[in-house]
Amino acid sequence: MYTGIVQAMLPIASVDRKPGLLSFRVELSGDLGADLETGASVAVNGVCFTATEIDGNLVSFDAMQETLNITNIAELAPGTQVNIERSARAGVEVGGHILSGHVVDVALVAAVEDSTNNKRITFQGKPEWMKYVFNKGFLALNGASLTVASIDRESNRFSVNLIPETLKRTNFSLLQKGDKVNVEIDHQTRVIVDTITNLVKEGIVADILTADAIDKTSP
Repeated sequence: MYTGIVQAMLPIASVDRKPGLLSFRVELSGDLGADLETGASVAVNGVCFTATEIDGNLVSFDAMQETLNITNIAELAPGTQVNIERSARAGVEVGGHILSGHVVDVALVAAVEDSTNNKRITFQGKPEWMKYVFNKGFLALNGASLTVASIDRESNRFSVNLIPETLKRTNFSLLQKGDKVNVEIDHQTRVIVDTITNLVKEGIVADILTADAIDKTSP
C-alpha cells in the first residue's frame, strides 16, 4: 500500500535487459533505504516492485513482460529520473489517497503550460479507463496522488495543476509533450462506476426510479 506522496526523485543506476525481463537498480540512501530488506515493496513511478537484491545502498528490482507492456518502466535507462515511495507503514498519515501500485495503462503528455509558480499538464487518456476519471476527482500519475483540474470527454483528455513543491520532488518537472506517465485508477471509484453501469444495463436503476416515482404519487 502507498499514499501517493512521492518521497524522492532518483536516477536509475543501471539497467539489464533480458528476454521478457528488465532488471534495474536504484540507490536508496538515508531514510529511503533504512531497514529495507529483500522482498520489501517499493513504488517506482507508481509501479509496485519487490526488492530482489540489496548491495549497500543499491537496490535491485525486476520488471516482467506484462509490466513492460503497460507502463513506462520499459523506457528506463541509466540516469532516468523516477519517482520513489516506500510502502506505507501502519499509522502513517495518508496525505494523498490509498494506492496499490497496480498501473492500468500509460497516458501521453498532450500539452505543458508553464506560468508563474505553476505548471499545468494535459494528458491524453483512453476511453476504457477515462470513464473512471472525474473533474476534481483524484488519480495517481507516476505514483503521485493528483487532483484532476479539468476534463474533456470528447477528446479523452484531462489536466492537472502542479505546485512548486510537487515539481521539486517529482519527475513532472521533466515531462515534455509525448512522454508517458503511469496511470493508477482509484479502486473505489472503479467499483462504484462499474456497479452503476451494470445496474443500468440490467435495468435495475430504471426499475428503482420508476418504483420510487410511483410511491411518491401514491395517496
